[in-house]
Amino acid sequence: MTDSPRFDREFIRAALSLGSKAEVDHFLLISDELLPPEELKGKAVRNKLIYAVTSEVIAREAQARKHRAVVIPSYDYSRSERVRVALLSVSGLAGIDEGALVLCLTGGTGQVPDTLMYRRIRTGTESGRDVERLGLMDPFASQVMDTLIQLGLEISSEGFEGHPIGTIFTIGDHNAVMEKSRQMTINPFQGMSEAERNILDPTIRDAVKNFSVLDGAFVIREDGVVLSAGRYLSSVAEGVDVQLGLGARHAAAAAISSITECLALTVSQTSGKVRVYKGGKQLLELGGVGRRRSIPERLTTSQTPAPVPPKERPG
Repeated sequence: MTDSPRFDREFIRAALSLGSKAEVDHFLLISDELLPPEELKGKAVRNKLIYAVTSEVIAREAQARKHRAVVIPSYDYSRSERVRVALLSVSGLAGIDEGALVLCLTGGTGQVPDTLMYRRIRTGTESGRDVERLGLMDPFASQVMDTLIQLGLEISSEGFEGHPIGTIFTIGDHNAVMEKSRQMTINPFQGMSEAERNILDPTIRDAVKNFSVLDGAFVIREDGVVLSAGRYLSSVAEGVDVQLGLGARHAAAAAISSITECLALTVSQTSGKVRVYKGGKQLLELGGVGRRRSIPERLTTSQTPAPVPPKERPG
């Protein structure tokens, strides 16, 4: 937070002035502090304003003032991720059209807005283009799926300690998924509170990346709570459609999505591609480029090449 409240106010007013320009379709304010009505009086930005807040109570207060509002998770996101999550929710509102220019004002958690950026609706994964193709209706389910896709792409790119890894995530219909799977190893999330194991929380994602080295699948509830890791999913089911050349991981993901109502996301250890299955069929394929190479093994003593003797000097 800046040391000058006056500058804070001037910065916000400058942002509102920019938001009033004809080129801007919507002004997205990501903050739990609603603007004083006098700040908006007589400004064109008033009719463009959308709030992204972390409480239903604050959202209703904004709506009572005749403003549109969406609710986003209250986790400690980075500024860019907070914008991405808010845009995903906003893209589902009526009147938000393809290609609309959104001016976004945000800040750190609990801080005065200090960052201004603009984005186009549905021009990339950050605005929900790929998630929207999955046909999810619940904004929170869309946020969870968007987070999983981003996490899958990170696992694909980073691997574990430089080595490529693959994994499976299931989201939705968790009771049926748990009934039709079994634990392969100790569940690392057992005993943790739900608040400590939600995939929407950035602090839990490093743990999920580390546990991706375990055999088996992650089972995730619709609201993002990780129920288990290391679950064995059967790859036997009728009516599944898996590309030729893909292995047991993809067959298992397609199968569980066929016999339950879940979505299953795979990260391929071989190619790094991220795929999403629903109803036994592949709906989405992403990534597979920019993957880090494995760290080469150190040479053992027996592998160390013999030193080459120096050439004799002439004469």
